[in-house]
Amino acid sequence: MSILYALGGTGPSGFGAGSTAEQVSAGLDLAGRHILVTGCNSGLGLETCRVLALRGATVIGAARTVEKAEAAVRPMGGRGVACELSDPASVRAAVASLGNGPRLDAIVCNAGIMALPERQVMHGVELQFFTNHVGHFILVTGLLSRLVEGGRVVVLSSAAHKTAPKEGIRLDDLGAERAYSAWANYGQAKLANLLFARELARRLDGGRRANAVHPGVIATGLARSMNPVMQAAWSLAGPLLLKSIPQGAATQTWASVSPGAAALNGEYLADCNVAASSRLGADMGLAAKLWEATEAIVARV
Repeated sequence: MSILYALGGTGPSGFGAGSTAEQVSAGLDLAGRHILVTGCNSGLGLETCRVLALRGATVIGAARTVEKAEAAVRPMGGRGVACELSDPASVRAAVASLGNGPRLDAIVCNAGIMALPERQVMHGVELQFFTNHVGHFILVTGLLSRLVEGGRVVVLSSAAHKTAPKEGIRLDDLGAERAYSAWANYGQAKLANLLFARELARRLDGGRRANAVHPGVIATGLARSMNPVMQAAWSLAGPLLLKSIPQGAATQTWASVSPGAAALNGEYLADCNVAASSRLGADMGLAAKLWEATEAIVARV
């Protein structure tokens, strides 16, 4: 556990930066609930699945291959599905495979890639934006009919959404042809995650909710795409300055199952409490434009 965060205080929810996923779910009986978690095979996704299963939920874990997903969640009594977020066919196959199963109480969009050192493109769209945002957009919108009344969608964003370009989302250059920066484009993808959650929240009915989460800065496998120098610094900072994985998984766990988060909708959450986003992160006009642009991408892929 990070020493720095363990010393932190709590917010209105009763939890804070030092809280762990086990602590925020203590006392909950999740028997009978079915929760989908992407990126289930490592880091925050694996810890979220473990804790949800510990509290009695049936976890459906999604990973790039069914073998990775099954290896992660079968020991918890869960089901694994293949869902490569950068491959629309894989995402749509995952949606189809879940179509005849139990309805979902929550969808946790946890998977993602970060700070690719060089520009990569999928279907004409920069890869971080496509994987982190478009892939999850296809998955979530495809499964909305399977989400129960009162169900929740939790989308992992990041404080890095504040590093997006000054215009927020370059809707006229989603392939990053004019300019590419590992961190600015990652920030753009995380801003897209946040705006997707806000616009989805506006569109949902039946008491269903959608919120975005900043998990904190955590030393996980997400850093694998960084250059070696950055990876080394990330690793050295971990014990003191970075959240532990149990601490990092707390906010998404709380948002997906806690009674204390049941009424929240369209919010940006950090440390298990409502937090302030950037101005662009609260721009509902931009959120609507992003939704329209994403629908156009999805229609052609």
